Amino acid sequence: MTFFTSEYESKLDAKGRLVLPARIKAQLPEGDTELVLRKGFEPCLIVYPITEFKKVFARISGLSEFNEEYRTLQRNFFSGTATVELDGNGRILIPKNMLTYARIDRDVMLVGMGNKVELWNPEEYQKYLIQSPGELSKLAQKYLDT
Repeated sequence: MTFFTSEYESKLDAKGRLVLPARIKAQLPEGDTELVLRKGFEPCLIVYPITEFKKVFARISGLSEFNEEYRTLQRNFFSGTATVELDGNGRILIPKNMLTYARIDRDVMLVGMGNKVELWNPEEYQKYLIQSPGELSKLAQKYLDT
């Protein structure tokens, strides 16, 4: 089971490749070098190990093709994905259109999100963080306090 947590600062090389931090690589299923990149709902990219993406794929592809909203979700969700290979140096090549979508130039913030990792432009990432500890407490209470 994958278990990605924490934040990691990294940089793209001149060819748009990203070296995954050792702690992230250590959480990938053994021998699994295939990853799926997806455009996030926010301006970020999401990296899934293929085994985790297959779970998401099953849920979305299982929606009825006869429902217009479902088709819209499927079309937009699946068109925003790309399969990439982890090379021998622990790097992934990120397609240029995805870098443009996430506004990533060189600096990248990687954020572990349990079964996936988000890739952010560090400045954009700051805009989506809660700034007040009290705000975080209220949100946690709303969704976790039962």
